[in-house]
Amino acid sequence: MKKKSSIYLEWLGFSSLGLLTYLLPRSWGKKMGRFIGRLVYHLDAYHRQVALSNLNLAFKNQKTDQEKQKMARSCFENFGEMIADFLKFPSLSPAKRQALIEVQGLEFFHQAQQQKKGLIIFSAHYGQWEVASFFLSQLGKLNVIARPLDNPWLEKKLTQMRTSLGAKIIYKQAAARPILRKLQAQEIVVLLIDQNVLEDMAVFVDFFGTLAATTPAASVLALRSQTPLLPAFCLPLQNGRYLIEFKPPIYPEQYGGEREEQILQITQQCTKIIESQIKAAPEHWMWFHNRWKTRPPQEPKK
Repeated sequence: MKKKSSIYLEWLGFSSLGLLTYLLPRSWGKKMGRFIGRLVYHLDAYHRQVALSNLNLAFKNQKTDQEKQKMARSCFENFGEMIADFLKFPSLSPAKRQALIEVQGLEFFHQAQQQKKGLIIFSAHYGQWEVASFFLSQLGKLNVIARPLDNPWLEKKLTQMRTSLGAKIIYKQAAARPILRKLQAQEIVVLLIDQNVLEDMAVFVDFFGTLAATTPAASVLALRSQTPLLPAFCLPLQNGRYLIEFKPPIYPEQYGGEREEQILQITQQCTKIIESQIKAAPEHWMWFHNRWKTRPPQEPKK
């Protein structure tokens, strides 16, 4: 459990950054976020090394060391910019927020909705995933699955921001029944499925050529409710706007075999869609997360 002093300092830093982004023009706030991200890249040796190790694992000899270092630095800068712009976003007028959003593939959303079984949208910690809630909440009642932060003060602030953009929060612990009720009511449920999980919670699927411990939650929920799975990503554009892109839906009834095999197949397909999106713009993914930390039990110990 974190010390109260640590909790307070984290909250103070986050609140101070929020105040600065509120006072500054949006473009200045984004530049400030990039600067902070670059500073963290140089000062935080542990997370810098995690990012570089992940990039080496993912791209091996496909990228030079200089290219990997540039991607790692850009990852930190983009994350800083993402945080700063997310802090700014709720203070913008609804009209201004709407003007910042471009959409592609909306026909896939409507196609998946035709089954009238609710909708599971899956995505990753990629681009500006938080801002996407503003647009998604206009398409239907929106529920975001989240793990509470270790800092309760920051968690309260983050929840306020997320709900101000139209999302209701469902915490991961004992979430299955609430999620299924939301799907039965034809609501939207969003899950991010790109982070490492513990072995007893994981299925192992290929991710950039290496097995990665991955949550089967999206697959399990889709199979239980026969709800379509819809990939969606939110990518910042050069003009300062955001592109929300929907991709073709995945229908669980198309998968045969035993339930465990169905879960594995669907989780693998979802993961490959995320991998493809990351490859298109790798600097926008959170490489400093230890994605391949949990190893399969049958893998030899190093």
